[in-house]
Amino acid sequence: MALTSKWAGEPVWVHGDIAPGNILIENCKLCAVIDFGILGVGDSSCDAAMAWTFFDDSSRKSFKNALNFDAETWNRARGWALWKALITYNYNKQSNKAVADEQCNIIEVIINDYESER
Repeated sequence: MALTSKWAGEPVWVHGDIAPGNILIENCKLCAVIDFGILGVGDSSCDAAMAWTFFDDSSRKSFKNALNFDAETWNRARGWALWKALITYNYNKQSNKAVADEQCNIIEVIINDYESER
């Protein structure tokens, strides 16, 4: 579904790598976003990939509702999350078992989330 969907809106500023290591949380609240090395203009769905890398099922639903994305944008976000988890897993599978295992868990979360929406 992510591959058949196209961004039809105006390009927007995107961070490009919103991930747990690039956000700072204090007292359970976002206090900063760091590492703007992939900053660009494009499809906002890439910044929503953190829905599957950072949030549990319940908070992911709240995040999705707050973003108010249409189904195609949400599917592209899920595609971005899967892409990142797959390349991170592949890069670490021989050298860093903990990171590889974490990415396998993320892939499982993505698959379960996709199947729950079908």
